[in-house]
Amino acid sequence: MKTPIPTSTSATSRNVSRVVPDVTALKALAHPVRLRMLGMLRIDGPATATQLATRLGLNSGATSYHLRQLAQYGFVEDAPGPSRRDRWWRASHEVTSVSAAESDGAAFDMDVAFTQAILSLQVDQMQKAVEEYAELPLEWRKASTASDIIIPLTSGQAEALTKRLNDIVMEAMSEAPPLGEPLPPDVVPFMVMLHAFPYPGRVPQGDEESEP
Repeated sequence: MKTPIPTSTSATSRNVSRVVPDVTALKALAHPVRLRMLGMLRIDGPATATQLATRLGLNSGATSYHLRQLAQYGFVEDAPGPSRRDRWWRASHEVTSVSAAESDGAAFDMDVAFTQAILSLQVDQMQKAVEEYAELPLEWRKASTASDIIIPLTSGQAEALTKRLNDIVMEAMSEAPPLGEPLPPDVVPFMVMLHAFPYPGRVPQGDEESEP
């Protein structure tokens, strides 16, 4: 759900719709229920507050409130529905992009809080994926991985590597069908989580000396 601001795609690729929220909008989004709701609308398409309430185990009043908050900051919008009796909602964008490294002050603090909220959701999704792994068809087990690789790099090399990886993922997304729309029979939403960071405790803080 959160990606660095990507580069432009090739002429043969579709444009992936994205939002770059300011600090106020990011604060509104950094709520576990709203993050889950936005993810559901992005992946599964339009829904009503009642439908989302059933899926989230909440009451429709609570989901309606969170939907209004998401709509206020441009994350969701009204969608055409089969009848006028119910209000249907859809995600306004496929991707939320945040340029964390360039923020400071309150914006940086909010980005840290948003990252923590995203991480909690991702850990939950990864745990569910592990629980379902044994029941997956062989071809989907072969397509899945849970790997960690440690590479000695300078900060510049690390930044270049994460940019290349993000570019590859965004290129694949731009060549895939849009989220929230009916997919071909053999296509399912495939989640890629990218976490890249210095090994904890190895980067000197402030004026500290580097470890030998």
